[in-house]
Order: sequence, then structure tokens, then C-alpha cells
Amino acid sequence: MRKKHYQKLALMGMLMIVLLAFQNYTGREKVTFPEVRFITENSLPLNLTDFDPNDLDAKQWEHLGFSEKQISTILNYKKMVGGRFISKEQLKKCYAVSPEKFAELESYLLLPETGKDPSSGKFKGYKKTEITVSRKFNPDGLSIADWMKMGFSEKQAEAILKYKNYLGGSFVSKEKFKECFIIASDNYSKLEPYLLLPAKTPDNFKNSTINYAVKSKIKYRSFDPNMAGLEDWKFLGFSERQAQTIVNYRDRNLQGTFKTLEDLQKCFVISPEKFQELKPYIKFTPTVDKKQETDFSKIDLNMITFKQLLEFGLDEKSAGSMIGFRKKLRGFVNKQQILDTYNIDKDLVQKLISIAPLDVSNVPKYTLTEAPEEWLKDHPYFKYSADKIIFYRTTYHEDKKILKLLKLKPEYEERMKLYLK
Repeated sequence: MRKKHYQKLALMGMLMIVLLAFQNYTGREKVTFPEVRFITENSLPLNLTDFDPNDLDAKQWEHLGFSEKQISTILNYKKMVGGRFISKEQLKKCYAVSPEKFAELESYLLLPETGKDPSSGKFKGYKKTEITVSRKFNPDGLSIADWMKMGFSEKQAEAILKYKNYLGGSFVSKEKFKECFIIASDNYSKLEPYLLLPAKTPDNFKNSTINYAVKSKIKYRSFDPNMAGLEDWKFLGFSERQAQTIVNYRDRNLQGTFKTLEDLQKCFVISPEKFQELKPYIKFTPTVDKKQETDFSKIDLNMITFKQLLEFGLDEKSAGSMIGFRKKLRGFVNKQQILDTYNIDKDLVQKLISIAPLDVSNVPKYTLTEAPEEWLKDHPYFKYSADKIIFYRTTYHEDKKILKLLKLKPEYEERMKLYLK
């Protein structure tokens, strides 16, 4: 009996010790653990624009301000959800993307708000545009329109130019071009063989958040912008397309003359930085206030210029339409075609064609069996039948037989014959 009594006392003693220890532990001052925070201090890159998060590699996620561990989590999460994010809602659920960071990125994400399984056929995601390039080029000379023709969106094109300006007006090297956030790795791989840029960045290049002025190697000299032709503008550092734009702007928009520095400054392909470089060398040659007199009885209608048409009295719309239609035709073969041109002052043009001669000796003509495919598909009189012509001439080698198979209206056939041998 005593033995059992002592055992009970011992057990009670042990319980008291445990209770005291627990009370002592819970009575301590509560320890506060440091709050877990995601790294969000890194601001978004300067050239950020709309993007599909499915296209990003680890390096590009890093550009967005994520740590190595966060990037690993995001990429693993993408694998878990089937290898592709199908909505903003789904990406938001990734715990490595904090609510603050998601709020920064949300407006740039090329994803639907919510999504369903793509296999259901109800999912409408962002359709990725294929980037295409067929010849070597210097990216420094490309405009927004040029980048868009390659397959980039307008916002992406703007971002690329913004990045170029950030570098000081030149991509400098393939290395620097590759660092442009909007150029995804797979797109860079496509573009890299065609880039006319040095592979490595020069040692003396200093990047900065402010525009870094890349010293031009061009030795400028005084020039009159009203006398400068295509080659002159190219010598001043402009690409062929930019030079042509400047000449067209002067001849079409300003009727052949930059009257002030402000007129030149307004040309959109001349950046503010480039204008400041050129400004000390621009010298306007004093002109005698005398209207040019042209003998239109000696001006070939297939050679007459935009400026000469303005001098004759046509407005810019009429002159541009006439020159444009002539270019598509590769030359007029009769004067009636000129009168058939859209958006012209027919009375004034009738007066012009009654005075000026028309030389058709240099207008290209072909047989249907020998005509270049490009010519057929681009010429206003042939392009709507081009595919049929190309198909029929694989079997038939006579123009009469092909024309018969085309079953054209008589007036359309007669127009074609104007340019057939």
C-alpha cells in the first residue's frame, strides 16, 4: 500500500514539474519573428512594354526585379500548371509574385484576366507574332514602322527606340542590343545573324541612366538642306530610308523648301539630339524671289517630278496621286491613264497632258509566259489575276490561250494588253 502511495506521489510530482515548466515557457515575452518580405525594391526596366510571361527566360525575369529564388519558384510553378500561364489570375496565385509586384506588372501582361483549359477551345490568349527578317540591317536606322514590319507591336517598337535613346542614340553592339528587354532570347537568335553591329561593346563605352552621347565619327561641314539630296543626307549619318523621308518631307510637305530651322526640326526622323549636332552647320543659301519657269512642252509625263507638278498648279493630293499611280504602273503608256488616276484635278491634268509629251519607250512590257511573278502580283492591271496566270502558264505557253482561260471582261483584257509585248 505504501509503495503504491509513493508511486502516486512521484507521478504527481512529475506532473507538477511539467506544468511549472509549461507555465514558465508561456509566460515569457512573445518573440516576434521578422516579417517575410518579397524583394520589390527593383523598379521595372525603362523599356518595359507589353509582354507574354510565357516567353520570359530566367535572365528576363531577373530584369523585372525578381531574385534567383523567386525566379526558380516562378518557373517551377509554370511547369506545375502545365508549362504555360493561361491567365493573369493564374500568375497572380504564384506566391513568389507579391501583390505589389503583380500590381506593377498587371497592365503589361499579354494574358486574359481569367482563362480556361486551352484544349476546351474556349481559351482566347495572346497570339504571339512571328518575327521575320530576310536581310542584314543596322538597327540604329530603323523606325517604329520598320520594327512593326518585322512583327513587333507598336508599343514594343516604341520601347526598342526608347532603349536606343537610353544608350545615347545607338545600340553600339550586339551585346547591348541583346540587353533590350523586349527582345526575347528566341527573337534575338533570329535577328543576330542579320545585325550590322560589332559583336562586343567597346571598352570606352559608358552606359548611364541619362543619355550618353556617343561621339559621332562624321566630319560635318556646312550645307544647305534645300540643296541636299539623298546621298548628302546619308553622308550626314542617316539611313537610306531616313534620308528619303527627309527629301520627301521637304519636296512634298514643304513644296521643296525648308524656310526655317524649325521646318527642318519638325521632320520626325531627325531626333532632337541629331538636330543639335547639325544646327551649327546648316546654312540657308539666299534665294532670289523668282518663280521657276519650266517649259512643260518639253517635260516627259513619265519623268515629270512632284515639284514640277506643283509648279504647274496641281495640289499635293493630285500630284501625289499621279506620281504614285505612275510608279505602280512602271510608267504610263497612254495619256488616258493619267486622266483615269484617282484624286486628281482632271481639268488641270487635261491641260497638262495637252501640252506635255509622253515617252513610252522605257515602260517595261512582257509576255504572260515570261513576266516576273513580282511584277504580275504588284501591277494594278495584273495583280488580281496573277495567281491564275502563274498557274496556267505552267501548262500553256501562248498569251492568247492564257487570256482566254482567264475569262476577263473586255475592258480588263484591253488594259492588260497595254503592257504585253
